[in-house]
Amino acid sequence: MTSIVSTNHSTHRGGRGDVPRRAICLSGGGARGAYEAGVLRFILDDLPKRTGIMPDFEIVCGTSVGAIHACFLAATADETEGRGDRLVDIWHRMKVNEIFNFTTRDFLRLPRRMLGVKRVAQQLRDGQRPDRLYGLLDTEPLERLVLQSIPWRGIRRNVRSGRIDTVCVAATQIATGRAVVFCDSDRPELPPWANESNIRMQRIRLSPLHALASAAIPLLFPSVRVGARYYADGGLRLNTPLAPAVRLGADRIMVIGLTHPQGPSVNEATAQERASAFGNPMYLFGKVLNALMLSPIETDVARLHFVNNILDAGTEAFGPEFVDKLNEHLGMQNDGDHALKRIDDLVVRPSEDLGRLAADVVRDDPELDFGPFLSLLRKSSGGGSSAKEADLLSYLLFDASYARRCVEVGYRDAQAREEEIAAFFSDD
Repeated sequence: MTSIVSTNHSTHRGGRGDVPRRAICLSGGGARGAYEAGVLRFILDDLPKRTGIMPDFEIVCGTSVGAIHACFLAATADETEGRGDRLVDIWHRMKVNEIFNFTTRDFLRLPRRMLGVKRVAQQLRDGQRPDRLYGLLDTEPLERLVLQSIPWRGIRRNVRSGRIDTVCVAATQIATGRAVVFCDSDRPELPPWANESNIRMQRIRLSPLHALASAAIPLLFPSVRVGARYYADGGLRLNTPLAPAVRLGADRIMVIGLTHPQGPSVNEATAQERASAFGNPMYLFGKVLNALMLSPIETDVARLHFVNNILDAGTEAFGPEFVDKLNEHLGMQNDGDHALKRIDDLVVRPSEDLGRLAADVVRDDPELDFGPFLSLLRKSSGGGSSAKEADLLSYLLFDASYARRCVEVGYRDAQAREEEIAAFFSDD
């Protein structure tokens, strides 16, 4: 984490005085989200026991599966015990053959379902608006699990009481390709999104519908209608939602990513091994999905550091009044949330490749009941017992066997960063 120094702290709504406003940003990645649950289990349940520090977030932002976790955090913010265990338990109860109840009969009906797209198109032309647009998988069991596992009314209660300042859920509006950030907040006004027309904030009372819209992986999961518009996975445009946290005035931002950090280059042996598998379209789709859904966190964090470095260098060169004068020149001197300031970050990312971890689960548990759909996908994507990577399956393997491994890695990674995490929540 960068040094915990802020040039312009915001005031916390809960009445704690001039303390840092903290935000958490949760990334998208389908079944890889179990890693986030492992990190959060350590932060929510074990950190208070080990350090006496209560992990409070004023701003909670999430995309895709991270949107579901963001809603859970906001809905349970007034609880003090067992939140991490409850979140992990949701993942431990998952069985992929129940989540994707795609039977052999469904395969035989697939051509008819494809023809059904034509009927949906006609309904849309006639002005009708079905709740879902076509997706290959029936996500009703997964939606039911999400609906039942989160106390949704708690979000509004905790926002109204001031425990949570703002909850943000990012989704992609299909008609325009624009990223829409649904915000549940009691602020009089939401901050403008500079001059970027492709991203906008929309005040709304969050419901399961918004989280499911954010998590609708294109083609695989049905797109979700919110009002009169259809939305798909927020990861297409805003996979790691740092930008909303910055615009909402965060002084410190914690990011939980779902990609294993790589060096500047992949070794030649690995590159050749991957290239030789590109003849398999499902394997290639998994790599493309990585590029689309798991955009590098480094870009947003590097931009954050770039601004911090400018402010630090200016202060060193021109004195402690540099930042205030810069904001005055920019017309931001009376706007504490939008003014330029140092924003400190803490990024927690997997110490292991979660795609390879999925391949390990397939290899170590050959009796795992994938169900007809994922069994076929496993074979066609190269995710058999000898595969070293299973990127596509790592998004879809909503099963306790994979979730446990991801949770363990997440918990272990957070535990290894205990000192930095404790400093993040310190008021010093």
